[in-house]
Amino acid sequence: MLNKTVIIFNPSIEGGGVEKNMFIIGNYLCHKINNIKLISSNYQNNKFSKKIKVINPEIFQPKSRVGRYLVCIPLLIKEIIKSKNVIVFSFQANLYATLICFLLRIPIVIRANASPTSWANSFAKRFIYKIFYKYPKKIIVNSYDFKKQMKNILNLNSICIYNPLNKIFIEKESKKKINLNFYKKTSLKIISIGRLTDQKNHISILKALKRIKNQINFKLIILGKGKNKNKLLDFINKNHLIKNVKIINYKKNPFPYLLKANLFVLSSKYEGLPNILLESMVLKKFIISSNCPTGPSEILKNGKFGLLYKSDKFLDLSKKIIFFYKNTKIFSEN
Repeated sequence: MLNKTVIIFNPSIEGGGVEKNMFIIGNYLCHKINNIKLISSNYQNNKFSKKIKVINPEIFQPKSRVGRYLVCIPLLIKEIIKSKNVIVFSFQANLYATLICFLLRIPIVIRANASPTSWANSFAKRFIYKIFYKYPKKIIVNSYDFKKQMKNILNLNSICIYNPLNKIFIEKESKKKINLNFYKKTSLKIISIGRLTDQKNHISILKALKRIKNQINFKLIILGKGKNKNKLLDFINKNHLIKNVKIINYKKNPFPYLLKANLFVLSSKYEGLPNILLESMVLKKFIISSNCPTGPSEILKNGKFGLLYKSDKFLDLSKKIIFFYKNTKIFSEN
């Protein structure tokens, strides 16, 4: 059993795939390691084992992600100085954590979560990542496409470990009752789950459905929270989609909503390995996903287990939705 203290660094817990993976991995590590600590600015639930000591800022609770990073950095420095017999396991703000560990000469393992293609055209960012990401003992990525990109873009070696998935938990949670009249008397029940951000690109789903709203009978639920909510609502109102589209705030348990749908759409511009696709497959939902870097094509085996459309091309997405709509019976039999 490792005799070092493991510090899990995840300053901003937002209910996405990163956090789900962290909870599963952290609870697993409890069986292997005696002393584990979590540094986060906003951990408020009971998903972690009581064996893990949670370290929060005592007074100031920032609302922004960057603000949460900044209040957690001094906590990380303090814990390292308190006992240098530590290793840092960073799930978020990896560059900040790496810089601190480099300066204090502390070992760190980082888990990268989003494809580097999102910033690959920035010379400054590539330079910074190439320099500082040579320091971590290990860089963990969650897909083989991601691993290739780390090598091609940054010339860095990494190890691919797929996201953990608790199938029994997903199936159990999906059976919990919810009131959802919105889907009634609808032939095509669509859902998209994720943060309402530019990365997740929900606006492309709305553009695709606007184009075909007179051709199919559909209802779309977008489940999530984020800075783009008002932008999405404005588009829905201006394009007369109010009766067809509903935005539901983030739910700790999204699986009952997912279970009631018959089509899941992922519209992201980039990912790492999107958990929600794996979760949709557990619940036997048909998937249409953007072929973004990285993860969807790897999960869907290049279209064998779902349809892929050209990333950010809403016209292609609308064609794929129509195709599924016209062949629903065939797809449901497979």
